[in-house]
Amino acid sequence: MSLHVDAGRSTQMPVPPQRRHARPRSGRAFLSWLDLKAAPYILISPYYLLFLVFGIFPLGFTLYYSFFDYDLTGTVDWTGLGNYTALLSDADFWKTVVNTLAMFLIATVPQILLALLLANALNKRMRGRLAIRLGVLLPLVTSVVAVAVVFTQLYGRDWGLVNWVLSWFGIDPVSWKTERIPSWIAISTMIDWRWTGYNAIIFLAGMQTIPKDLYEAASIDGASRRRQFWQITVPMLRPTMIFVVLNSTIGGLTLFAEPTTFYNGNVHGGTDRQFQTVSMFIFEQGFREFDYGYASAAAWLLFLLILIGSVINFFLIGRIGGKK
Repeated sequence: MSLHVDAGRSTQMPVPPQRRHARPRSGRAFLSWLDLKAAPYILISPYYLLFLVFGIFPLGFTLYYSFFDYDLTGTVDWTGLGNYTALLSDADFWKTVVNTLAMFLIATVPQILLALLLANALNKRMRGRLAIRLGVLLPLVTSVVAVAVVFTQLYGRDWGLVNWVLSWFGIDPVSWKTERIPSWIAISTMIDWRWTGYNAIIFLAGMQTIPKDLYEAASIDGASRRRQFWQITVPMLRPTMIFVVLNSTIGGLTLFAEPTTFYNGNVHGGTDRQFQTVSMFIFEQGFREFDYGYASAAAWLLFLLILIGSVINFFLIGRIGGKK
């Protein structure tokens, strides 16, 4: 059987099936960039938007009005650095600065040491370890008002438990609310009771990341547990310690709730401002005297005080941790 080929029909190459429309390379590159580069920033953008609205904007707004004489009646007069110069010559403001720094030192130094020792104890094997770890956080979730009521009764002059214990040693009753230094101590103990457990849990989390091989090698070399704590645990906790100290610095220098509730919600800090903090002074000037410009200037001086204190503590902790 022979094949008949039509010579008049033109021969053509077979047409391949039509390809799908290829996506432009620029479009694929854009989607890749959106997925790998832009997506993380888009996901965390809500935080930055909230920080912009509730953080950056109030800072700029406060700085702007700190150069004005701005009160409740709507009077806005340019004063330049007048509010700052008035603050630097205000005896009441400097009294609050001394009160704030004193209570910060009395409360923070023992608090961090106790938290470090408590975390070291919680890091050991013991029965009911989880329940004990959760128990140290109970003071943190307690209402500030409830804590103030209890500590006010403890530090009562005539019927307080603390004065009753001191009477065993022949010490006369102490006026914890009216005397300056005793009021600092009373408020500092309230702060330590609330926040020591919180810092201990943070230290404990840092201790959990320290390799166990270091302790085993130290034990083989004959190092005691005390020596291991000071030469292994403390240096390895330097990043955690920096966080705790900076966080405590910010909280201690912006102290407001504890001293306010200690004196029945009075922001004057006692009859003679004996324990009024800078934050209480700002609240008094802004929402009692309605001098918003003066309060704004005080807020920015507090910001500078926190910045200086944080820098000093950062370098101190760096040296303690072994940083050269």
